[in-house]
Amino acid sequence: MSNGQRIGARVLRRKPIDQLTHPGSELKRTMGVGHLTMISIGATLGTGIFVVLGEAVPLAGPAIVLSFVLAGITALFSALSYAELAGLIPASGSSYSYTYATLGELVAWVCGWCLVLEYGVSVAAVAVGWGQYVNELLHLVTGLRIPDALSQAPGAGGIVNVPAVLVVVISMLVLLGGAKGSARTNTVLVWVKVGALLMFCAVAFTAFKAGNFAPLFPLGLAGMSAGAATLFFSYIGFDAASTAGEEARNPQRDLPRAIIISLVVVTALYCAVALAAVGAMPWQTFEGTEAALARVLTDNTGSTIWPILLSIGAVVAITSVVLTVLYGQTRILYSMSRDGLVPSIFSKLSPRTGVPFANTVIVGLFIAVLAALVPLGSLADATSIGTLFAFGLVNVAVIILRRTEPDRERSFRVPFSPVTPLLGLAFCVYMMFSLGLDTWIAFLAWMVLGFAIYFGYSVRKARLEVQARD
Repeated sequence: MSNGQRIGARVLRRKPIDQLTHPGSELKRTMGVGHLTMISIGATLGTGIFVVLGEAVPLAGPAIVLSFVLAGITALFSALSYAELAGLIPASGSSYSYTYATLGELVAWVCGWCLVLEYGVSVAAVAVGWGQYVNELLHLVTGLRIPDALSQAPGAGGIVNVPAVLVVVISMLVLLGGAKGSARTNTVLVWVKVGALLMFCAVAFTAFKAGNFAPLFPLGLAGMSAGAATLFFSYIGFDAASTAGEEARNPQRDLPRAIIISLVVVTALYCAVALAAVGAMPWQTFEGTEAALARVLTDNTGSTIWPILLSIGAVVAITSVVLTVLYGQTRILYSMSRDGLVPSIFSKLSPRTGVPFANTVIVGLFIAVLAALVPLGSLADATSIGTLFAFGLVNVAVIILRRTEPDRERSFRVPFSPVTPLLGLAFCVYMMFSLGLDTWIAFLAWMVLGFAIYFGYSVRKARLEVQARD
């Protein structure tokens, strides 16, 4: 066999499903369907609706409600594929593990590398949004603001974003205490933020003006698509439950349920909030608004009590996103490390808490630095393109596994396969091409770096390669 053939065989090797599920995993199985659903909602419901809405409305106009629907449909098709694979392959690596079993090691690495972009960068973006609402809350209560030098990234007129660093470090410390305690904390936070959004809808609908929706498409269908591509960031996180595959008590039954339930709940809330927000405030006035929902309440009630309550809810909401997405990032790196594709330090567990201690600290500190120095808009778009790419691969994996493993028991099956997964793939591709050139350049640069690491380190250190040599 030539050298080229050997390399080809390495990068195309697949990991058997029975090895991916790791029945003897050292992670502790402590989570039920309630915890898993709350992880998905906790990882999804946050900066996207509280902050990114203000950036997306100027792109789509009143059609922003339809932009949420389009982004939600894109997420739904991929969520169905995630649900099937999460029940079939209940591993902590999420779509990285699914593609390792279907498309081979190189594609699995690419998917895992995209997930690092999705989870790691989105935590940083969410942390930046948290800082914006902390500043808004401080201003509403005291009339003061944190100076831009200490609350904005260098590219946004500041020096360092201290609040963003603070929320990442706090979440990191919570995760170090153990998965079960983290899940309980997240459940409380989720109920608080759902209550805050319902309160917003109840107040904003009292100022609803139907005329704010005419014309519905002032920026055309392209504007609606651009808004949906930006808002897709708001749906990132529903797959977080799949990263808990080895910490769920009954993953085959509970993971699919958690994924579907969380996406339905989140989509319904998003559409209601968008409808209430644009109905209460003309879409042109959203331009340059950071804490958009608080601005809607301030302008329409003349009182500070409602914006204060909403800002408290937003701070709690975004904290839970940082917590759950940071959790997902550490579990994906744990799986990749266990397979030998990244250094072994990422899969070493604390004997006391059963969590990957060094992994959590390294990831937490890296993301804290990223959140301190990079503005929100750049982070959100980079996150979206990495996520859409990974979601597309998940849809392909469903089709392949239906052919290669047709008799393997599935606790959930994507309806109308392969049509539904193909539609999911098509929507992901469409949304990717709705993003700007700068985002594509950043994504391609990230991929080049990923390939350099894979061929320079991972292809030789992979556990399957070590087993083959032995």
